[in-house]
Order: sequence, then C-alpha cells, then structure tokens
Amino acid sequence: MKRLPAFIAGIIIFIGLAVGGYFWATGLVDSIFAYRSPLKDTPPTPGQSLGAPATRRVVFVLIDALRYDTSLNANLMPVLASLRKQGATAQMHSRAPSFSEPGYSVLMTGAWPDVSDGPAVNLDYADIPTFTQDNLFSEAQRSGLKTAVSGYNWFEKLIPQSAVTSSFYTPGEDQKADREVVDAALPWLASAQHELTLIHIDQVDYAGHHEGGPRDPHWDQAAARADGLLGEIVSKLDLAKDTILVVSDHGQIDAGGHGGPESIVLVEPFVMAGAGVKPGDFGSVQMVDVAPTLAALLGTGLPASAQGQVRSEMLSLPAATSAVLPAATTAQQALLLQTYTKAIGQSTSSPQSTQVGPFQAALVSAQAARLTGERIPRIILVLIVFCLPLFIILRHRRKLLAWFGASALVYIVLFNFRYAILDGRTYSLSSIASQGEFYEYIIITALVALLIAWLVACFGLGLFRQKPSEAARSVQGMISMTITLMLIPVLVHFAWNGPVAGWILPEMWTAFIALLALIQIVIIAPVGLVLMGVTAAVAAVVGHKK
Repeated sequence: MKRLPAFIAGIIIFIGLAVGGYFWATGLVDSIFAYRSPLKDTPPTPGQSLGAPATRRVVFVLIDALRYDTSLNANLMPVLASLRKQGATAQMHSRAPSFSEPGYSVLMTGAWPDVSDGPAVNLDYADIPTFTQDNLFSEAQRSGLKTAVSGYNWFEKLIPQSAVTSSFYTPGEDQKADREVVDAALPWLASAQHELTLIHIDQVDYAGHHEGGPRDPHWDQAAARADGLLGEIVSKLDLAKDTILVVSDHGQIDAGGHGGPESIVLVEPFVMAGAGVKPGDFGSVQMVDVAPTLAALLGTGLPASAQGQVRSEMLSLPAATSAVLPAATTAQQALLLQTYTKAIGQSTSSPQSTQVGPFQAALVSAQAARLTGERIPRIILVLIVFCLPLFIILRHRRKLLAWFGASALVYIVLFNFRYAILDGRTYSLSSIASQGEFYEYIIITALVALLIAWLVACFGLGLFRQKPSEAARSVQGMISMTITLMLIPVLVHFAWNGPVAGWILPEMWTAFIALLALIQIVIIAPVGLVLMGVTAAVAAVVGHKK
C-alpha cells in the first residue's frame, strides 16, 4: 500500500508526458514553419547604386537540387562543363535548413535563412510570404532595369511582383513544366530586353523526390535534359556582352530528399561565364555571395540585408564601380549590423573595415552573446529536471535496474536499427517525405520496438509469475527508464535551442533528434500504461492457474 501513491503518480506522469510531448513536438514544428527574421519589420534601408554595369544582362539559371558531384560529370552535362572551362567556377556552400524556399531566399537576398526572412521550410503556395528584405529584383527595379522570371510558381509569391517586368509561372515540376519554362524565356532572351532574367529548371529535384533519388538512372536523365535546356538558353546569348550564372539551391541525399544539414545537400555548383567574368577555379564561395556579386555586375545597389561579399576576384568591373565598391560595402554592412543587433536587443561597435568578414563576425558575436545569456539558466534547469526521474529510477533494486536498462537499450537499438540501418534514413529533415508519412513511420517503429523490449523485460524478470501489482510496477520502471533515455536529446535541445524556434532558428541536428524523441515519448507513455495493464492481467491469470 505504501507504494500505491508513487505508482499512481507514475501513471499521472506518463499521461502528462504523452500530452506534453505532443504539444511540444507540434509546437516545435509549427514554430519552424512560422519562423520570421528579427528584421521582418525593420529591414535595413537600401543604399545607392554602384554605377555602370559590367554586362549587358545577367541570365540567372537555377537548376533545382543539382548536386555538386552530378554537375561535374562532363559526359552528363557537357554544356555546363563548357561554361565551366570558359568562365569562373567554384564550389558553393549553403546552410540548413536546405529546402528550396530558404535557398531561393538566400540566393535573392544574400542573407542566411535566420536573417533573410524567407520561409525556413517549404510552405504551401498560399502561405508563402513575399520578401520583406531587399533583394536582387528590387535593386534592379530601383536602378531602372527590366527583369524577368520564368519558373516554379513559388517565385510568384516570394519576389515582389512589382519588381518583375515579365513573368511565366507554373505549378509543374517535371520535364514538361521545364519545357514550358524555357519556351517562355527564349523569346525574352532573343530580344535582349531584360537586364536580369531568372530561369528555374526543376526536373532534377522532381527526379530526386519522385523517381528514385540521385542513385537512380532517372536522376542522370533529368540532369542531362536540364543541361540540354541550358544549351538552348546559352544559344540565345552573346557571352562577349552577356553573363550567365548557373547554380542550384541545394543537393539531395542518396535516397532522395533534402532539408537537413548533411554535407551532400549543402554543397552546390557555381558556374559563371561571359561579360565581366574572369575565368578560373576560385575554390569555394558562400551562397550569400551570389546576390551581391550579381548586383555588382549589374551596377545596382548591394542588397541591404546581404551577409555575403562581392566576389571581386572573379569580376572585371568598370573602374568607377570598383572605386565605390569598398565604401558601399562598408555602408551596407554597417547598417545591417546596426539594424540587426538592435532588433535582437544587443549592441556592438562597427568595425573599421571595407571587408564583409569583420562585420559578419560582429553579427555572429552579438547572436552568441544573446544565446549564451539564454542558455545558462536553461542548462541549470535541465540538470535539475533530469536528476528527478534518475533519482526515482535508482531507488529500485540493482537487478531490476539492470533489466530496466537492458530493456530500454533493446528498444533504442531496435528502433534505430530499423530507422538508420534497414531503411537508411538520416537523422534530419532530409528524411521526411511528408509529415503524415514521417509520423506513421515513427509510430509503427516505436510500437514494434517497445513490444519486443517489453517481452524482454517480462521474460527476463519473470513478470508473469509475479503478483499483478508487482509486475505492473516493474513494467512502469522499464517504461520510465526508456522515457528517461528519450528525454536526454529533448533536454539537450531545450538547453541549446530553447523549447521552440524563436528569434533564431535552432541548430538542426539537435532539434531534429529532439523531435524524433518527443514523438517516441508520445507513443511510449500511453502504450506503456497499456502494457502495465496487460502484464498485470496476464500475471493474474497465470497466478490463478497456479
């Protein structure tokens, strides 16, 4: 009888964990979907145009999801290989979350996802916000340039349409849609009436998602077709006068998918050729460098929220533009730093520099200062909270503890064996084809693993031969141990990132593993209550037969 209050308290805790885990998991997901930059309502003011352009026009070709390794295959993509030989080439690096809408936002604004105010994940068409931050198209409009966009209809929502002179948008993603996209753009290119044209080719991404992933022959076929379309685009240009840039927005994991921080999805091709471009291999560039570099080529102002730098070493700019670029860079970076640090409640002095690096280092330092202040009390709270269930569990006898631990480890090993080994999933957003599929997969996997772990505990401790109340308490201990282990990544996430996304995006590895653990807790806690009842019932029947 003395143990009854603790037993009932354990049941109440299980119910609370299931309910709390559900709301925490959904809140974390919702907060990432709803994330907005601290600069949303206070964007930096755009500066002056740089002056004379170095090119007649820029044609920006975005081949969605084209992996860097695929782009290097000259047999597969001969047109891209030819451009690489005659132009500037580099390995481009992006950041998680590696979805298309964040990638498009980085490419157009020159700001990373936690600053650009673009979506942090791929939102449905109706929910996509228009850029609040300065971007290539708005800069071109302010400089009196004509612009054009042909591509997926997400661009219709992202780019301010008042800054687009001509457009064609499609809801399609496959090769048929790409054919329509390029057919719409070719007359614009033939007439040379736009100084900035964006052409979005989507079928490589489609092949990765719907036709087997990058290791399937359909992937290479899509890349080859995209290269053929690139050839049609190049045929309409005079690279003595015009400039073409070819990049992608992210890669894909071998199984197909993206969104996470895997290295393969955060490396993209960068190939730029034509007027104003110095040929050569320039090593590596950052995705945030694209917008300011193209702005310099066009002679527009630098996008006001850009965190990247003009890659001057690969450009032949007019002397007047080169002369004003250092001061323009300093002014743009200083205003961005001042505006951003004020928005997050920090203060910092502006570096005396004409380079982007010191300003961005100061911005990162301001972020770190606020994060440190928020993390210290969370870490203390986590240590206190984690000690409580650990203390309760350690009160059990040594033999019981050993079996509780063994059963919990059986669950963890079985769950992750199916997840990572059998099905080859990554511990990131890249392995989520859809929320419904992901939740169903986790539920089924957790149920099977938990049932096997429960049977291990039952037969190892002989629970069916015990009194029903003792058997139920033992199962409660086993479930408690399993949940306690699941709480470790959740509490690490809480200490490092906070409960949900707030003023800055969470670190994606820890956030995903915490989400995975939360969903499992939502399953383990109520199913554990059922298993306690089943164990007690079986023990009662077996005891009665004795």
